[in-house]
Amino acid sequence: MDARTTKQKTAQPEVPHAFVESSAKRDRLLASIALIAGVGIIIALPFALRAGAEFFLPVTAALVIAITLVPLLEWLERRGVPSRFAAAVCVIVFLFLALFAVGSIVLPAIDWVALIPERIPKARAALEPVLDLYKSFDRFMERILSQVTTQESGRTVRVETPNSLSGLLASSAPHLLIQLFFALLVIYFFLAGWTAMRKKTIVSRGSFEGALTTARVIQQVVDATSIYIGTITLINVTLGALTALILWQLGMDSPIMWGGIVAVLNFIPYLGPIVSALLLFLGGLMTFPDVWSALLPPMIFTGLHMVEANLITPMVVGKRLTISPLAILVSLSFWAWVWGTTGALLAVPLLIIMKTIFSAAGTPDIAGFLFEHGTLTHAGEEEAEKEPGDVDTPRAAT
Repeated sequence: MDARTTKQKTAQPEVPHAFVESSAKRDRLLASIALIAGVGIIIALPFALRAGAEFFLPVTAALVIAITLVPLLEWLERRGVPSRFAAAVCVIVFLFLALFAVGSIVLPAIDWVALIPERIPKARAALEPVLDLYKSFDRFMERILSQVTTQESGRTVRVETPNSLSGLLASSAPHLLIQLFFALLVIYFFLAGWTAMRKKTIVSRGSFEGALTTARVIQQVVDATSIYIGTITLINVTLGALTALILWQLGMDSPIMWGGIVAVLNFIPYLGPIVSALLLFLGGLMTFPDVWSALLPPMIFTGLHMVEANLITPMVVGKRLTISPLAILVSLSFWAWVWGTTGALLAVPLLIIMKTIFSAAGTPDIAGFLFEHGTLTHAGEEEAEKEPGDVDTPRAAT
């Protein structure tokens, strides 16, 4: 058998050019459809979450809380406590902490709101020097610019006592209680079935590598979420307790309420401390006789917050949960737009969960899919790079 016959037998059959071209067009069409569908889902998802906030908000908050309670559940299970009883203990612990936080803030706040009409003259008297300075500056600017004088008309500002606050609470309480009960059920059943659900998810993988990756992702999500929320809660409670103690020393009314407000708002990055400082300034105006004394509570809180944000939190949390400030701002604005204040509180935990999943399972390379390794690469450029004797083969979709 000569060399020519051997070469003919070993040569692979050539793929028709028409088949290659139709296959490339089909792959590009499928990739385009998938890309358009993905973009449409991404655009429509925020509006769906916002429109269905009554369902999605308690479910999402309950899942984040349940993931945070998983280490406590596993600690109880390692000591022989049955899963259902351990889940009930976790729910009771969370409910006790939530009721304590709400009671320490809401009940004193009701008294404060009821006393607002009586304390407004005191705040107005404290701001009188600032208002006089503003009026003098305004008159000076009017004389310099020679503006047309307008006769000021006397206006009476009437502040109504919020007698309807109890009615508002009574009307909204049933709805809030239903959502709270629904969230507690989600937390309980999630925790009660956590061990079996995790085992089933890992075992159902088709390969050992896939099972190992799934187990790693689940553990990293639980660890990152629970560590962040646990440490930040401890830090914020300590910050609120120190603020309440200092305000009590200054003689400010309801220091526990202000400490609780500081602790809760400090969960919201950047915006929360600003709102806390403004509220403390307003509370100081209604408590102290002059504006300089009213500035003491926000200034003290600002100093404590600067120490906490720049020294304590980085030292305790460490580099494991380092997140880009830009990502935090985008997540904060997005979830605040979708779900309001509750969404702002959930912004960082949800960002941590998504970041952990992507970093453990792999981040999708959209740019590579579109311009380099995907099916949208131009077929003409590929053909120009081939040698004259090369055989065209269909390009596999990544």
